[in-house]
Amino acid sequence: MPWPLMQNNLARADLDAVIAFLRDGDPILTQSAQVRAFEEEWSAWLGCRHSVFVNSGASANLLTMAALREARGPGEVIVPTLTWVSDIASVLQCGLTPVFVDIDPATLGMDPQQVLAALGPRTRAVFLTHVLGYNALTPALLEGLRSAGVTLVEDVCESYGATFEGRRLGSFGLMSDFSFYYAHHLTTIEGGMVSTDDPDLYQTLRMLRSHGMVREATSAAVREGYAARHPDLNPDFIFAFPAYNVRSTEINAVLGRSQLRRLDANNGQRRASLELFLQGLDGDRYRTDFRTEGNCNYAFTLILREPDTALRDRVESALRGRGIEFRRGTAGGGNQLRQPYLRQRFPDLDPAAFPQVDHVHFFGWYIGNYPGLEPERIHDLCRLLNRL
Repeated sequence: MPWPLMQNNLARADLDAVIAFLRDGDPILTQSAQVRAFEEEWSAWLGCRHSVFVNSGASANLLTMAALREARGPGEVIVPTLTWVSDIASVLQCGLTPVFVDIDPATLGMDPQQVLAALGPRTRAVFLTHVLGYNALTPALLEGLRSAGVTLVEDVCESYGATFEGRRLGSFGLMSDFSFYYAHHLTTIEGGMVSTDDPDLYQTLRMLRSHGMVREATSAAVREGYAARHPDLNPDFIFAFPAYNVRSTEINAVLGRSQLRRLDANNGQRRASLELFLQGLDGDRYRTDFRTEGNCNYAFTLILREPDTALRDRVESALRGRGIEFRRGTAGGGNQLRQPYLRQRFPDLDPAAFPQVDHVHFFGWYIGNYPGLEPERIHDLCRLLNRL
């Protein structure tokens, strides 16, 4: 039962689209018309006004935190203990202070009650990760953030296409981040996106993407304003921010445009496969009570219901014996407070003080889910796990 963690998500149609683009005259390969078209099509699909295509999901994280710091100044950002490293790293890299909360076991996202309890006068944003295709939003969380006047930033890198109250995740926050890495729901090989409805942030994000150059702004008022305030500078070379070069290419955008056409259908297959998996598991042994409404599963969630090191070892031995690839701790290596980059910066924070994420760290895994996965293979996997 060879079962890789990821399966190549590039189809023949995607490669043909790239070939057609390259054969069409003398194409520009760096960021140009294809990037702009992909950004517009992505915005229309998501239901937002503006999007900025970058070279990775990690760069999307970095740009959102840099834009937040420029707009709101220094302060605290509430972050999850279960997420990808670049979410928390971007907070640190932009001179902001992370405040950690535990997870909700039903979604693996941040516990809404702990988020609201952690809000304070220095809170600049809540940086919420939608983990493995699950929605982490609740009405109480959104209302609490609105009442407190606190910004929501969504990391949707593992969950684009999932919905909450009929809207796609990524359309609720001030900004939202997406990853188009290999075998994600949509791939541009490497790539990411930042989306927002805020016109001023959009201009800032465009400049931050490309060295902080003012000429990257699409707003004539922004460009003319900088030129008027800095008459000693060549208007083509005004740098507004100490920024980055995280542009992507036309080829990556061609791939994204091609893949976007089948994203919804692929997400439907992922969703159906997760339901088969959870229905087939022994609910006395494994957690099956995840909040799956509106999900677009990224990978199968396998978590022991109770701490059991002997069962954990049998699970891992059985999976390895059948050639089934897995990752323990699920997203990003489990409890981030156990990782060296945080242990050395926050030595007084006890990782065990966050028991829900710590359980997942030691007794949880994810297993690959992708379009084309046969139902019978899912049934076989469940039978294997239930026999342990």
